[in-house]
Amino acid sequence: MSETQFLHRVDQTLVQIEAAIDAADIDADCSRAGHVLTIELENGAQIVVNAQAPTRQIWLASRSSGAMHFDDDGERWIDRRSGAELFESLSRVVTALTGREMKLAG
Repeated sequence: MSETQFLHRVDQTLVQIEAAIDAADIDADCSRAGHVLTIELENGAQIVVNAQAPTRQIWLASRSSGAMHFDDDGERWIDRRSGAELFESLSRVVTALTGREMKLAG
């Protein structure tokens, strides 16, 4: 996959994440700067989702969960360590930070 293709896929994924946050009715503010999406929750907790072009990965990080690195398998973004899918992992992080069960879909 070329860098252009990778960044296009990342853009699509970041838009899907923003839409999933909106659809879940979470009190959160999403802001983007390039290929970095910052989600700030009502309680002040932050989640950062960003592209890592050199490794062709998306990274998901928060203070409580640490960092997770996701590779594109052609259909989904999969965490290299746990085998979990990006939206599944994001749901777990949001649930832990808000105390409300969340199932975010991409």
